[in-house]
Amino acid sequence: MASLLRPALSLMLLMTAITGVVYPLVVTGIAQVAFPAQANGSLVRDSAGQVLGSALIAQDFTGDNWFHPRPSAGAFATVASSASNLAPSNPALAARVKESAAQLSVPDQGPVPLALLTTSGSGLDPHLPPEAIRYQLARVASARNVPAETLEQLVQKHIEQPLVGPPVVNVLLLNQALAQLK
Repeated sequence: MASLLRPALSLMLLMTAITGVVYPLVVTGIAQVAFPAQANGSLVRDSAGQVLGSALIAQDFTGDNWFHPRPSAGAFATVASSASNLAPSNPALAARVKESAAQLSVPDQGPVPLALLTTSGSGLDPHLPPEAIRYQLARVASARNVPAETLEQLVQKHIEQPLVGPPVVNVLLLNQALAQLK
């Protein structure tokens, strides 16, 4: 029995050390050298160095003078990040979307883009399609007393083309640029 137990325990301790200590330290070290900003959370800072958030996590912006992200199923809390798991046939989802559409609707601008009404899979997606940002241009321009053309130029500068998928705009980075706009 001891002849079987000793090699099994030795192998378990060795694999625990390799997969639980050595491998994570090596991967963390490589990430810190190769991708330091991403490895440390892709933090966005203001001119004073204060952390405003992460470029990877959506934040709730309220008020007419900011571009709003898509809704969050977890109230933008990273601990509760998840989708709402409400099926398309669920009356609660239909009621929430209908209420949001009524709040966001702008006369003579067509239907509210779906990205402004539906949550992402994680509940924390910081990106919106450019069309969803442009839908908000008139509201933000009016609240800030800035020409819509100026905001359109700002939006154009913040359109990202991912390796896969359609173009997107990071709402946090766009709002940070908006705050610096004179």
